[in-house]
Parts: sequence; structure tokens; C-alpha cells
Amino acid sequence: MNPMNETEKLLQEIENVRKQMSEVALSKGITSLESIALSQELDRLLNIYNNEISKIHK
Repeated sequence: MNPMNETEKLLQEIENVRKQMSEVALSKGITSLESIALSQELDRLLNIYNNEISKIHK
């Protein structure tokens, strides 16, 4: 598959998790287990994104 399509898909997923995390943090607090889990998922996705961008720019 085209790396750019994968990158765009990943960016969309990052944005979705970011929005979800913000909503949960506002409703349940930033220290709720759900907020923490979403934050960890966002970190994981951002790390994947950074690795993919590094590969493209090498």
C-alpha cells in the first residue's frame, strides 16, 4: 500500500483518539483510567507516526 495513504490513515486515527481523549478528560477527569488509557494509545500512535515519517525522510 502507498506509504502516504497509510500515513494519512494514521493521522486520522491520531486525531480521533485525541478528540476522544479530550472528551473523556473533560467528563471524567484527566486522571480517570479511561483518560490514561487513551493517552497511552495516543502516545503509541504518535510514536508509530514519528517512526513512519523518519523512514520517509531518510
